[in-house]
Amino acid sequence: MKTPTKVGAGGTAALLQNRLASLHEELARTTAAAAPVELDQTTQGRLSRMDAIQQQAMAASLAERLRTEIRKTDAALDRVADGRYGECCRCGEAIAAERLAADLAAPFCADCVKE
Repeated sequence: MKTPTKVGAGGTAALLQNRLASLHEELARTTAAAAPVELDQTTQGRLSRMDAIQQQAMAASLAERLRTEIRKTDAALDRVADGRYGECCRCGEAIAAERLAADLAAPFCADCVKE
């Protein structure tokens, strides 16, 4: 097994914490946009309601993606704390520095992602 990519734990943890804070802020804004749509025909026309329902569905989908990213980032912070950051969660090999630069919270090496 290769040695995991050496990463500055303090700097990485700070970057992950900043990302986590940004994700939580975006989730709060998105959750407000995913509020139930008023279906009162006296206040909105049919097309406006359809548009509002579509916007609500898109916001709900974005909120779910953000929750997934939050879980992924939390897991990356746990790996930093455990000293396993930069190590593939599946095979234990080192994750390439380029992959971690592209996605700080990447849990798998490129080979395991392909499988």
